[in-house]
Amino acid sequence: MTYARSFPHGAISTPHYLSSLAGAHVLAAGGNAVDAIVAANLALGVVAPYYCGAGGDLLALVYDGSVHGYRSTGRAPSGSSVETVSARTGAAEMPIAGPHTITVPGAVRGWFDLLERWGSASFADLARRAVELARDGFMLTVPGAYRLNGSIAISRHLGVDVTDLAATYRGVEPLGLLRQPALADTLELLGRDGPSAYYGGPIGDAIAATIQRHGGFMTAADIAAHEPAWVTPMQAEFAGRRVVQLPPPSQGVTALEMMRIADAAGLPDIGPDRTHLLIEIAKLALADRDQYVGDPAHMPLPAERLIDDEWIAARTAELDRARARPLAPRRTPDGGTAYLCCADRDGLLVSLIQSNFTSIGSGVHVPEYGINLHNRGASFCFAPGHVNALAPGKLPMHTLMPGLVLDGAGVPSHVYGTMGGHAQAQIHLQLLVAMLVDEDDPQVAIDEPRWQVDPATGLVQIESRVPQEWRDDLVARGHDIRVLRAFDDGVGHAHCIERRESGYLAAGDPRAESAALGV
Repeated sequence: MTYARSFPHGAISTPHYLSSLAGAHVLAAGGNAVDAIVAANLALGVVAPYYCGAGGDLLALVYDGSVHGYRSTGRAPSGSSVETVSARTGAAEMPIAGPHTITVPGAVRGWFDLLERWGSASFADLARRAVELARDGFMLTVPGAYRLNGSIAISRHLGVDVTDLAATYRGVEPLGLLRQPALADTLELLGRDGPSAYYGGPIGDAIAATIQRHGGFMTAADIAAHEPAWVTPMQAEFAGRRVVQLPPPSQGVTALEMMRIADAAGLPDIGPDRTHLLIEIAKLALADRDQYVGDPAHMPLPAERLIDDEWIAARTAELDRARARPLAPRRTPDGGTAYLCCADRDGLLVSLIQSNFTSIGSGVHVPEYGINLHNRGASFCFAPGHVNALAPGKLPMHTLMPGLVLDGAGVPSHVYGTMGGHAQAQIHLQLLVAMLVDEDDPQVAIDEPRWQVDPATGLVQIESRVPQEWRDDLVARGHDIRVLRAFDDGVGHAHCIERRESGYLAAGDPRAESAALGV
């Protein structure tokens, strides 16, 4: 059994060791948690361009004595609608990849906003390691090469013109050197000119031109109009703590609903009874997400309704402890994400999540700037009147959801999160059951075998390390099971820092190339 690493003065955990190392160097040099996590995020966009980067969105929770919520997620282009996209594509439903799935990327604005409020170093200084990795290159590992080449193949399979993408990553092979000079230039330009180079500047112009060349509707004006938001986090009690999540369009409320139902239902001991109940709880909350959660300006009811006592009681009453609940088939695009967390000697803690979404994102690449554009718009649909029906200037429902847990004194006990698309809320539930109910060490909780249920079909993907008799029991209850190999990242990769009186415990996920480091 592996336990979390302990660090007295600060810690960082990310899904790639070179990213964690960049952040740990900042902590060791006296930088704070926001400095370190921005440096780590910039490096991660270089060494894991299939997860995140300057073409994605960013959400964060920051604790500096109070909890602050931040959202920099982009809107659909002003020219995008069900009518315009369906007419141009000839498709009957929203594409999963390609130019019409690109909403305005918010990550760059997010890095600068976080640094403006809490940073003690400049963007240019914090980007130095990322620039070196991009310009000089780094050795791509076997899993890294597999993910990168696989991402390009997936985009091609989805009908995207990947000429630019394939040219940038041509010849990528395990243990080969990957250089990204255009991305290095982009980071240096941002360091000199700030976010105006992106929003209303040459980078934004190039992004818009690239999207239009691929047939999309994004304009430079759409990008320049991007507005992030400082938002009030949502909270709910679970296992005697307060769990904190961001409000919609994040699906954070879905995790809170799951946890409230779990508290109300009462959890059995570890075993198939508990696993079955948690799967059924996840189905209920995900069905509510798909019906009600999206752009808050378009939601049919306030997000707080989904976690109030009356709603939770009604949902709890629907649970069947003996049989699996059937689901009506529906479309829910899968996705990939990068989650990072950091804490420093002064008690500043950051829970940050950043993503390209499905695989490498839309598959659309901006060659002159080395940017992979995300596909958050894939969460839209063509159904008239639906909360996530595509419309100009609308925010899509967002799977990104950084997590934080407060103790009885209102001080963070854990910052945590995971990648995994629609599995994220389910993984949050499993992690907090392990850490708060079973009182597991965070590394033990992350290492435990996991499952995820597909909200579209009810298929339960479950790691082979789950005992065979448990899996047989779930099948007997009517669950459709697909067994994954041990430590398959199909059930996400999570990261966590736990605060203790003497310092921090930091944990990474063996399903990724993680490293939990500190000072």
